[in-house]
Amino acid sequence: MSECKEIIAIVEGSTEQRFIKQVLAPYLINSNVYLTPIILDKPGEKGGDVKFARAQNDIEKHIKQRRDTWVTMFVDYYGIRADWPGYQDSKKQITHIRKAAVMNRATASEIARLYPTENTVKRFIPYVSMHEIEALYFSDPTILAAKLDVSVKRINSILQECGEPEKVNDSSQTAPSKRLTALSDRFKKTSTGVSIASEIGIPKMRVACPIFNEWLTTLENL
Repeated sequence: MSECKEIIAIVEGSTEQRFIKQVLAPYLINSNVYLTPIILDKPGEKGGDVKFARAQNDIEKHIKQRRDTWVTMFVDYYGIRADWPGYQDSKKQITHIRKAAVMNRATASEIARLYPTENTVKRFIPYVSMHEIEALYFSDPTILAAKLDVSVKRINSILQECGEPEKVNDSSQTAPSKRLTALSDRFKKTSTGVSIASEIGIPKMRVACPIFNEWLTTLENL
């Protein structure tokens, strides 16, 4: 068996933390990837307020703490602050694939510039999800509809409008979490969301969400 790869995942909030602990980490352990989620830290608060200056502090702390670990990042594009590297350029892109690529590349470049002695080119793997973690739940319309107790036609109509889960966009009315809340008062971001994710499973999400799949492939291939 190959050596286990230890990765610190800096996440936006409790939803991402629970998703990794309960769904993603158990899946990745089969690839000898040990993923530990840590919520973005700030004196007096946790989660939300996703400014790059805030994320940078945590990235620096964990990238310098141990040289034998990797650091990744899981934050939503929706609601990210304008100080983030690549943000302005990402808004000029037409496709969600290009938006994600611009954000991830710019983030990696800035971290490499800030910490040139920490081998961040190999040890830091950014992931800005398009457009929220809740987009992953659209990977299986039948399961999602059953969990929300709504018609599967309503889920399919959203996918027909947008094209695929990671294209479900990022306005204050049409972001994935906003759509799910509008569909059903059963939906609660942390509890219901993780339950939906558990039932759908990571393999289906990887098929439906190519940006998410690319991130996981990078982690598996470290």
